[in-house]
Amino acid sequence: MIKKASAMATIGDFDPLNSTVPATKIEISVSCRNLLDMDTFSKSDPVVVLYVQGLGTKEWREFGRTEVIDNTLNPDFVRKFVLDFFFEEKQNLRFDVYNVDTRSSNLSKHKDFLGQMFCTLGEIIGSTGSRLERTLSGIPGKKCGTIIFSAEELSNCRDIATMQLCANKLDKKDFFGKSDPFLVFYRSNEDGTFTICHKTEVIKNNLNPVWQPFTIPVRALCNGDYDRTVKVDVYDWDRDGSHDFIGEFTTSYRELSRGQSQFNVYEVLNPKKKGKKKKYVNSGTVTLLSFKVESECTFVDFIRGGTQLNFTVAIDFTASNGNPSQPTSLHYMSPYQMNAYAMALKAVGEIIQDYDSDKLFPAYGFGAKLPPDSKISHAFPLNSNTEIPNCVGIEGVLEAYFQSLRTVQLYGPTNFAPVISQVARCAAEVTDGSQYFVLLMITDGVISDMAQTKEAVVNAASLPMSIIIVGVGPAEFDAMEELDGDEVRVSSRGRLAERDIVQFVPFRDYIDRSGNQVLSMARLAKDVLAEIPEQLLSFMKSRGMEPRPPLLATSDSPSMSTTTPASNKRNMHA
Repeated sequence: MIKKASAMATIGDFDPLNSTVPATKIEISVSCRNLLDMDTFSKSDPVVVLYVQGLGTKEWREFGRTEVIDNTLNPDFVRKFVLDFFFEEKQNLRFDVYNVDTRSSNLSKHKDFLGQMFCTLGEIIGSTGSRLERTLSGIPGKKCGTIIFSAEELSNCRDIATMQLCANKLDKKDFFGKSDPFLVFYRSNEDGTFTICHKTEVIKNNLNPVWQPFTIPVRALCNGDYDRTVKVDVYDWDRDGSHDFIGEFTTSYRELSRGQSQFNVYEVLNPKKKGKKKKYVNSGTVTLLSFKVESECTFVDFIRGGTQLNFTVAIDFTASNGNPSQPTSLHYMSPYQMNAYAMALKAVGEIIQDYDSDKLFPAYGFGAKLPPDSKISHAFPLNSNTEIPNCVGIEGVLEAYFQSLRTVQLYGPTNFAPVISQVARCAAEVTDGSQYFVLLMITDGVISDMAQTKEAVVNAASLPMSIIIVGVGPAEFDAMEELDGDEVRVSSRGRLAERDIVQFVPFRDYIDRSGNQVLSMARLAKDVLAEIPEQLLSFMKSRGMEPRPPLLATSDSPSMSTTTPASNKRNMHA
């Protein structure tokens, strides 16, 4: 959301927890080995071109290209690709390798195609040590060699700034008292607009306020460009939300980082007043009292250090979903399109799988009667194997889900606690920071065992675990909001959850009106996964865990660039 600074309403709308901080930036280095030799008298002169696929569209656009290296089949390119990384998006990349005969930038002129490779940015980052090696393809009947990527996070993306400001002699705006001032910080965007990135607290009835110190990621302030304008507006708070504008000033991260000095005393100017009053000087001053920068561990640090995301799925098989053989059922399998359960599962799973090396996903159903004796189960493995409930890949989970629909009887009630406790038991066995569990629950209705579910969530909140709940169908999901601790932290029997680990969304809010399923899935994933990196970090921080140094990829089996012995993966007994 790009919010214009001029629009008054944006101040009230701003939610510091949900403001989109630019993603961290990832630098990708590229090398190739054993490329095809296209030149008669010398070796090939390769270049690598990176294309990025638009979200929801299938369109590829060129993002950038390396330099051309003359006369080599084993190039190590110097020019890097720097990409914004969003964990919650599936960022599809395509790398094309060409042999360049001329120095023209138009590649169609020298159609010496040497091969290509597709992957996601998540696959590169999620590989051992963030190093991925893959074979090039695209020329029938020929071995095109390999392409190697290594990814690193740009160091300034991990910086966190803490600062404190005060003001002096601000304009009096209130009729009966002094002003109630607060500051609003905006980051400038490439297109000249401003995005709100911080709001201080309000200090009542004071023209010389001293605000509390606050902390903000440097990338939220300037997105890595230290000289980019940071605009600060000074407002007088009003109860009805029509806050009065006192004035504004601009600065930059570089200026702020000089700390307390004469450079960081700012005149607060009100353009309207300046235009009207000849003798106008300013509407007060704002002074920077202190400024410090620290580096924090990031989500990418933990992934590069070998932390694996373990993805588990639980699907609602209660009778309220309707008879799966009827088109009105939420479980109906149409030959033409995926049902909402399959879409939600695929949308979330396809992103998380990049960070799970063995691609084995435990998958459960709940609320059904099982053959042969029609016992009701609230945590049955979709693959019917109680010893090893893992499915191979997201496709394997979908297959097991479709197979279960043919064999079990939809029943009820909608009990969540058994599956949550099941995954929590596995998470409790691996609390050394090497694994983090993400449970996706997809349901059509209201929870029947709310008290037990709250208890299970409170217990799980102290474990390396997050829960995503997607509501499908037309039901009223108001009660679910109680579990999503954004407003009020979940509690059970007087115990508060240690962290907010539940994210609930109704799928209907994300469905694209034009029927574009790819877009619907991208929107859903973006929202439900956005909190996972922070939740993982909050667990690690609460336990004082540091990321391990990046693992070194073994080059003997590079394409399987992450191999975890199956024995150390959880074995989830239902």
